[in-house]
Amino acid sequence: MSKKQHITSVGGQALIEGIMMQGPRGIATAVRKTDKSILVEYHKFTHLKDKNKFFGLPVIRGIVAFFESMIMGYKLLMYSAEASGMEDLEDVEMNKFEKWLTDKLGDKFMDIIMAFASLLGFALAFVIFFFLPVFVFNKLNSWTDMALTPWQGTIEGTMKIIIFVVYMLLVSQMKDIKRLFQYHGAEHKSIACYESGEELTVENVKKCCRFHPRCGTSFMFVMLILSIIIVTLLSLVVPAELKQNTIIWMLIKLPLIPLIMGIGYEFIKYAGKHDNVFVKIVSAPGLWMQRITTKEPDDDIIEVGIEAIKAVITDNIEDDEVK
Repeated sequence: MSKKQHITSVGGQALIEGIMMQGPRGIATAVRKTDKSILVEYHKFTHLKDKNKFFGLPVIRGIVAFFESMIMGYKLLMYSAEASGMEDLEDVEMNKFEKWLTDKLGDKFMDIIMAFASLLGFALAFVIFFFLPVFVFNKLNSWTDMALTPWQGTIEGTMKIIIFVVYMLLVSQMKDIKRLFQYHGAEHKSIACYESGEELTVENVKKCCRFHPRCGTSFMFVMLILSIIIVTLLSLVVPAELKQNTIIWMLIKLPLIPLIMGIGYEFIKYAGKHDNVFVKIVSAPGLWMQRITTKEPDDDIIEVGIEAIKAVITDNIEDDEVK
């Protein structure tokens, strides 16, 4: 592989004891099994933009890509838990009640648990990121005789950023999450090594940076920054009596979420191809957050990243889509 910048876009996701990569050859996962071997498999996934050109239009493709990544990411996380053998280890630690439920419900037991966990997680995220900032702002605004009204969007957005950072700092202290973040780091470093044109070896990958502008962490931060700008502008035209009602103000802002996703996606695409001052300034918070969401990987984790990226790259193929 020559030492030149590769323009083929490759993206990925950290999994349980593994990494998913998406590139010209499709989607592949590399998972470290309990016997220390690495299982590499390809996965079929048809993108909506391949079925209908409408879903490939600017901004629209960002909304579609977000939901597709959520669906695909969930499925591959479940797959990696099984492929790595982690599920078998967890089965040993089940209590009598859990074993009874598993015997009675079979595979449906885990489906029910995961569905409930997903629903609970969504509800918790909605309360923390949507309800809480609006509720707190309204309280603060009432205590200051509505003096903060012009800054509603900015203050609410800043609270969301603080909540997001604190949450990531807390979960990053968990042992299992730390290991997941090491795989996240290996994913970034492997992609950086490939994009720099270096040979994909453990030593070369170790030298690469674990921060990447196309990371999902950066995407989240771009969305938060965009929400501050857009909601601040919106708050200037929405009547004060509507904004003071927490539920109504949340419902007014909800339709903006897809728009923010779409614009954020377009920026991440742009940032992956440009290195100007504007990109550096807007990308800086997301890259800083990656100091929390990525960790330096061990050699055995880097090996998984290398196997994953090798499975999806093809020389001399151009693909300018950000995955």
